[in-house]
Amino acid sequence: MTHEFKNIIEGYLRAVTKDLKTVLASVVALEGSSYRRPGVRMLIREDGKMTGAVSGGCVEKEILRQSQSVFANGKPKLMTYDGRYRLGCEGILYILIEPFSVNKEFLEAFNNTFQERKPFTITSYFNRNVEENTDFGSYVKFEGELLYPISENISEEKENLETFSQTLKPSIKLIILGAEHDAVQLCALASLNGWEVTIVAPEDDPKTKLNFPGANAIINTSPRSFDYDLIDQETAVVLMNHSFSKDIEFLSRMVNSSHRYIGILGPGRRREKLFDKLLENLSDIDPSFFDSIHAPAGINIGAETPQEIAVSIIAEILAVFREQEVYQLKDKKGSIHAEN
Repeated sequence: MTHEFKNIIEGYLRAVTKDLKTVLASVVALEGSSYRRPGVRMLIREDGKMTGAVSGGCVEKEILRQSQSVFANGKPKLMTYDGRYRLGCEGILYILIEPFSVNKEFLEAFNNTFQERKPFTITSYFNRNVEENTDFGSYVKFEGELLYPISENISEEKENLETFSQTLKPSIKLIILGAEHDAVQLCALASLNGWEVTIVAPEDDPKTKLNFPGANAIINTSPRSFDYDLIDQETAVVLMNHSFSKDIEFLSRMVNSSHRYIGILGPGRRREKLFDKLLENLSDIDPSFFDSIHAPAGINIGAETPQEIAVSIIAEILAVFREQEVYQLKDKKGSIHAEN
């Protein structure tokens, strides 16, 4: 979700260069089921162009129509969309539409927060009456106590209103150790999901970001020189070196890193050889380290091609980060989405 808000900020900045007003539409409440849950947002420019979406495509036209009054008078409003009669999802969406106009300090705080990979919180004030109300609106809280309004004209009176608050974590970071053709496919798919992708290539490998569409960075280095502080609790690491010795070097240095997922290509017998060698070199390894290693990487979907293998690995990483058991949704009881 963080990358979606980043796209909204970028869309806003493009609108500013064209001297166009923008409004923000946020799903702040839901009764029943829907394609997306509260917290999803989209930006609308006064020329009708949109950044993001709040559904599979059915709701956006109505939001565009309802946003015209906000462009005209600058007053936030709440609208509802009843999907029980028009969508396959049997729910009612409550959507807050408000002017989006942030200052330089907001943009600087957002950029710093994004670059430093820190969480931030968005809180929206509303009630479930379909109406215009200048007391409605959203604030963003970055690190510290200072609140930044979504609109510079937002009222400070917030009594007797319902709130929806959402903390957005840093985007998943994917570090791919390896720079062969299969790494290109994994990089592209991860980038499509809004992940921050770093490619770690050998020192003597001339590849650049041009070889890896969607990559945020490419680092040409050795296992010994790589900066392991780049790995945090929102980071997944996939070893795609196709080199047993390099895998051992990297794994040996990641024993004490703060990772959540390490994936390794190759069959189960290769995994056992890697583990045996690690224990031979580092006999005091905490057993929990091996629990974080997924080898072979990915879930069992019958993947054959590099593109399919990338889908398998991405799916496994998501399951680990979202703490979900992997099985077919048709076998799941109750709601598709986890409860907040």
